[in-house]
Amino acid sequence: MACSPSTKSPKFQGVDVTGAEYARDFALPDQDGKMRSMKDFAGKVVVVFFGYTQCPDVCPTTMSELAEVKRSLGEDGKRLQGIFITVDPARDTPEVLKAYMANFDPSFVGLTGTPEQLAAVAKDFKIYYKKVDGKTPTSYTMDHSAASFIFDPKGNVRVYSRYGSGAQALQSDVKALLAG
Repeated sequence: MACSPSTKSPKFQGVDVTGAEYARDFALPDQDGKMRSMKDFAGKVVVVFFGYTQCPDVCPTTMSELAEVKRSLGEDGKRLQGIFITVDPARDTPEVLKAYMANFDPSFVGLTGTPEQLAAVAKDFKIYYKKVDGKTPTSYTMDHSAASFIFDPKGNVRVYSRYGSGAQALQSDVKALLAG
């Protein structure tokens, strides 16, 4: 028993990244122009996802699953914060982000920034994204990493949740972190 850890870590459905040296924080303006960072959400489990509002499938699916998890938690849902960081600041204006977040949950926060700010945050989170030209200058798409980062109520990254894992897996991981 001497080799057993004294505190039992939860078993996550996603990839346990507890203690990771990346995905530590961000400092970006939200859809209302207010600068936000992890400390603004202390005491909550925070799910961070990078995407863009014109994404045809991955982004709306992920945000819908997150909204479903929040609703399923009942009163505990108030302790879950969804954060969407755009990889397409040219089209994802604050107004567009505000409307997009409202489609899923009015408490969700959309973050934007300059291309340089977003590139720095994406690098810290080890997120890939790239513009893919379309038939017209405004019909481009964005290739991007499709996973969520789940932070515990102390603001530490704990879980890397792969796209396609489903709402049940996300809910399980969020509940484990809410339980402390």
